[in-house]
Amino acid sequence: MQTNSPIHNTNNTVAGFKHFAALVYTIGTTTKTNEKLTALQNYFSNATDQDKLWVIAIFSGRRPKRTVTTAQLKEWCIELTGLSNWLFEECYHTVGDLAETIALLTENIEEHTLSLNNWSLSEYILQLIDLQKKEDALKKAFIIECWKSMQQQEKFVFNKLITGGFRIGVSQKIMINALAKTLQLEESTVAHKISGNWNPAEIKLQDLMNSNTIDFSKPYPFYLAYALDKPLDNLGEEQDWQAEWKWDGIRGQIIKRNNELFVWSRGEELMTNKFPEFTILQNLLPNGVALDGEIIPMQNNQPLPFALMQTRIGRKTITKKQLTEVPIHFLVYDIVEFEHIDCRHLSLIERRNLLEQIVQQTNHSVLQISPTISFSTWHELSKLREQSRNYFAEGIMLKKKSSTYQVGRKVGDWWKWKIDPLTIDAVLIYAQKGHGRRSNLYTDYTFAVKDGDKLVSFTKAYSGLTDKELIEVDAFVKKNAIEKFGPVRTVKPELVFEIAFEGIAASNRHKSGVALRFPRIARWRKDKPPTEINTVEDLKKLLHQLS
Repeated sequence: MQTNSPIHNTNNTVAGFKHFAALVYTIGTTTKTNEKLTALQNYFSNATDQDKLWVIAIFSGRRPKRTVTTAQLKEWCIELTGLSNWLFEECYHTVGDLAETIALLTENIEEHTLSLNNWSLSEYILQLIDLQKKEDALKKAFIIECWKSMQQQEKFVFNKLITGGFRIGVSQKIMINALAKTLQLEESTVAHKISGNWNPAEIKLQDLMNSNTIDFSKPYPFYLAYALDKPLDNLGEEQDWQAEWKWDGIRGQIIKRNNELFVWSRGEELMTNKFPEFTILQNLLPNGVALDGEIIPMQNNQPLPFALMQTRIGRKTITKKQLTEVPIHFLVYDIVEFEHIDCRHLSLIERRNLLEQIVQQTNHSVLQISPTISFSTWHELSKLREQSRNYFAEGIMLKKKSSTYQVGRKVGDWWKWKIDPLTIDAVLIYAQKGHGRRSNLYTDYTFAVKDGDKLVSFTKAYSGLTDKELIEVDAFVKKNAIEKFGPVRTVKPELVFEIAFEGIAASNRHKSGVALRFPRIARWRKDKPPTEINTVEDLKKLLHQLS
């Protein structure tokens, strides 16, 4: 190894990076929950504490920042393999995933001359973090040496760590379950301890799991509802259930502890600074409370379309104009901590009583309790649900009055009963290959509607078709491609699909002048010719009706 290499000697670990790569491979090649759970338990039973910590971090979205760019990885792979640029691009477009492409192209250059075979996951990650501020030459030397010392499966996982495109085929719930079994702790305890704002490079596993460790900002794991998949009569007596509107906002928690206020999103992003409207609550809320609710734009006590929220999401600074035009409120519907005590074990009725006390004492318009919906029969509630869009709601939430506040998605006590989606018929005009198991199929689609004699693109959609239908569409694209723009293919406008979506908003970024919320393919309209698809005018009428 060259003397200027950034690689240093380290002690061997019980389970190295190969163990982690094998875990990722197992999880990625099975759809069986028990097999994923067993693989995770085996890993947590054998890995070092620091490697366990990094797996928890990676599987819960706490990935290190990128050390190098994808352009650099591509450049270094081309240099190492001697491929021409066009040939690399063709390989990339065929495979559909950069990490996998590089792993395949460098398969035959392993030299195994380095002492990296015994490196742990944490050692690799810490080395990558250390390289973030180093010169490109040192980054290049380390990456190439790693490629040379690894086998294909390890290289693929290593490249995923670098690119940040780590989409693990396992839910956080399964990971928490495996960790809880290994550590012999309650799932709810583990879920709470791994939430919040922590850095795996700056903490030890035992400290993270130590009940005496205090993090005043730490949120609680969210309780999630399943989509209602049974007749209402099967739920039992109406009086046993509480109904609320399902608000179209950002699920969040507002927490006050140690005289500090914290605002968390469901994705465990600390968002306190993004919503200055909530600052007043630092003085009004009592200490030791954690509230669960919806961050939502409101004016004159009426919710506003979610599209207005998007004008504020992602901005580092909020202007006075935005504060005035898109005022944010917190519609609170549950309480999980009261007077510094976890109250999730209480019934919904008991928690609701505590919540009403808090909102009444706070007495500020920025914090409003989500109203319950009064109904006597399931039929009456069904009729009320049809009015959801009038309240800028997505439907109705049904919660059993005796239910406790649980962790993750559970069946039985909480149900979301969404209204039927909006739909529009459109024609497929562009297609691109997907990623992962879809990397050899054209599965990413762009759709258009009519504007006079022209076709105008208005949305993309990636989901909704069966595997059989995906293969059919892929065959059509390959046979009927007209033009090629990098990985994108223009196809004959002949296939018609019904596109479902939850909302529509005006947009200057799209040729159609509108943008859809949560678009997906509802069905393939083989019964409908392209001449009968909807128009731009239809979209604008729909926009006007819902404004």
